Amino acid sequence: MLCCVGCEPQSGVDTASLNNRNTANSPVGGTAVLPISELDRQLNDRLDRVLEFTLNHRLLDVNEHGAWQILHGVLAYQQDFPVQTPNGLQPAVDYVLNGGNMQGWTMEPGDVLDSATGRRGLRAIMEPGTKIGQGHSDQWLAILAQCHLPTNQIIRVGSAEYTMESFVQQVQMDVWQNRDREWSWTLIGLSLYLPKDASWVATDRQTWSIEKLVESEVQQDLDASACGGTHRLIGLAMALNRHVAQGGEVTGPWADAQQLIRDAVERTRQYQNPDGSFSTNYFARPSNSPDVKNRLGATGHILEFLSVALPQEELESEWVKRAAWRLCQLFDDTRDLALECGALYHAAHGLVLYRERVYGQRSYRTAHQHSATVR
Repeated sequence: MLCCVGCEPQSGVDTASLNNRNTANSPVGGTAVLPISELDRQLNDRLDRVLEFTLNHRLLDVNEHGAWQILHGVLAYQQDFPVQTPNGLQPAVDYVLNGGNMQGWTMEPGDVLDSATGRRGLRAIMEPGTKIGQGHSDQWLAILAQCHLPTNQIIRVGSAEYTMESFVQQVQMDVWQNRDREWSWTLIGLSLYLPKDASWVATDRQTWSIEKLVESEVQQDLDASACGGTHRLIGLAMALNRHVAQGGEVTGPWADAQQLIRDAVERTRQYQNPDGSFSTNYFARPSNSPDVKNRLGATGHILEFLSVALPQEELESEWVKRAAWRLCQLFDDTRDLALECGALYHAAHGLVLYRERVYGQRSYRTAHQHSATVR
């Protein structure tokens, strides 16, 4: 049973040979390039094989892995991502929301939200740099929000019970405390739960809104941001998509966000490597890496962004299909390697989103008879 861990490759693995494996025979490597029609026919099946293998064979265990690692798996496979627990294999979301012990899932009671009932918010504690706990502000909210949990979903912490609504409201109250001005994950979580014109007064007694967060995010330096700026772009793209879907006009900060996204898409296309992978320097300049894991991380994060941001016609274009094929090859090349969970599961999430939009949903079942539906 393969496990993904936040560490370097296992000893004895020849990573140099992995970097060159299958290049000559690949549809996007060397001179053997398949026609796009043939690539399209094969890609659907290959996506399913890669996603099913990753779900079935890279299993995580709450006794060995932290919340940072496990919730990245949840990002890719949502409520259906299984985790090994003292009571056997269980859906990770169900396990942790029902009070299961998970190192790094560190929560505390928040502010009193309703003086009449004494109802409190729920606050997730930051543990940046540990690769165990929450590494970015509102990262847990963003992941759970993408699981489409209802606002009345119960979250058990010790003997107390909270709801997703209490979690969301506490994030609203604490929004000003984000010292790094990194609202990428905050945007994802709040835009999925709040209407486009929502505004609120936080505990700093200032008025905040999603548009205010968008305005701040577009002013940040992408190249100095986490994972090449892909998380900022994903947050902006998701917020913009929701804004437009709710009838919002693309003016002011929203127009700035749209332009930033378009510029990043164009640089992605310009900097794409001949083998279909994306630049390992993301949106800064063309680049490739001899390290297959770096290529998987960069191409995976960027495909994740494109699968959120691109209109349907462009997502189905040849240059994106070749990137998806290459990413599948990178998954195959690393199936015997221990991988850092962030890169692995963001890449898997990119494939999940791409597969859903281009070919439709696909249901899977794990080797342990755990029913899983990739959404």
